[in-house]
Amino acid sequence: MSVMINLLPWREERRQRQTRRFHILLVAMLVLGTALGFVVARLYQAELETQRERNRYITAQIQELEADISEVRGYEEDAVELSNQLELFQTLQNERIKTVRVFNEIAQSVANGVIYQRLSRSGDTLSATAEAGSDRQVSEQLRRIEQMPGLGVAQFTELESDSDSARRVFRFEVKQQSVASDDDGTADGDADGDAEGSDQERDNEA
Repeated sequence: MSVMINLLPWREERRQRQTRRFHILLVAMLVLGTALGFVVARLYQAELETQRERNRYITAQIQELEADISEVRGYEEDAVELSNQLELFQTLQNERIKTVRVFNEIAQSVANGVIYQRLSRSGDTLSATAEAGSDRQVSEQLRRIEQMPGLGVAQFTELESDSDSARRVFRFEVKQQSVASDDDGTADGDADGDAEGSDQERDNEA
């Protein structure tokens, strides 16, 4: 006696159960994937926003730094201009002191009977045209020039005799020497006073 068992319903039911499990697993995987993708996207978005904030901060710092650099450049230009003006002022001050000193020494070295007609200076070279009553006065004047501490050896260039009188017109050049001053303020004050006297004396001689 044989018994026939029909397994088709059982197999069909098992297949349906497996299909349902597959669908449930598929839906679960889809939901999990969607959630994971959403989380990753949010993380990336947060990272992107953080980087944007960092970039904005860096840009603001760069702008501030550029403004500071521009301000420093302005200060540097002002400092250079001030340094140039100070250098020019010192040059003019030194030239003034040298001019006053040389005129004072010329005035102090004038020999009796000598009258200066023209006096000019180019750099450290002083050119003078003077009038004397005799050759002895010419020699005396050149000797006195050489005795001045701020003047070098006078270079005699020309001598003319006036046919109408015994006066001699002579020309010479001399180098101005550097002389150290113990007290600049006192030297300037004395130089100014001597310069006024020298100017007055030259006016009287003229």
